[in-house]
Amino acid sequence: MAPILECKGLNKFYGGKQALKTIDLSLGRGRIVGLLGPNGSGKTTLIKLASGLLTPTGGEILIDGKQPGIETKKLVSYLPERTYLNDWMKVRDIIDFFCDFYGDFNKEKAYDMLSRLNINPNDRLKSMSKGTKEKVQLILVMSREAKLYLLDEPIGGVDPAARDYILRTIIGNYSEDSTVVISTHLIADIEPVLDYVVFINQGDIAMSATLDQIREEQGKSVDELFREVFRC
Repeated sequence: MAPILECKGLNKFYGGKQALKTIDLSLGRGRIVGLLGPNGSGKTTLIKLASGLLTPTGGEILIDGKQPGIETKKLVSYLPERTYLNDWMKVRDIIDFFCDFYGDFNKEKAYDMLSRLNINPNDRLKSMSKGTKEKVQLILVMSREAKLYLLDEPIGGVDPAARDYILRTIIGNYSEDSTVVISTHLIADIEPVLDYVVFINQGDIAMSATLDQIREEQGKSVDELFREVFRC
């Protein structure tokens, strides 16, 4: 089966600065992938390229064998690092908007997750804390029946008590042939849900492997290996 995401000689420059060096990467289906690296390593750039928000400087990136564009937006559900929703909107209105915009949006799933996180759909975003807004965004993203979920720091702004539920939400709301890519620096928190990890550093892929390979070959947890590879 063809990979859901493939990079071939992919690179990206911002002016004279190279954010991604000529990288090759292939991600299969049915996986939860940790995209891990220090700040400024290229994680967000790679995710934005996959979501179609940026275009490569060189090489190519393919989603289900297609270059990012209108067709791949039907396959990709993207959670940005920053909140992008309008503060004046009620959660209920945003759900209706997503229903109209995305044919694969599951309204019942969204309301179920809101209920479990004790979020009132009649509340306006401007009345919510930063962490609650991030929960709403994640609910919207995970309520789509997508093939590729791109989550940029999905648990960075939420309290530790909510992280376990959010990770269970991620696990429980994607199909077996879909892939979830999670970019984060909270490695110990997400390690229990990962199948595969990609270490990225200064725009280069430093390593990619399954968790079983890391544990068998390195004799370490992902968190321990990360600290070793990226030690300051």
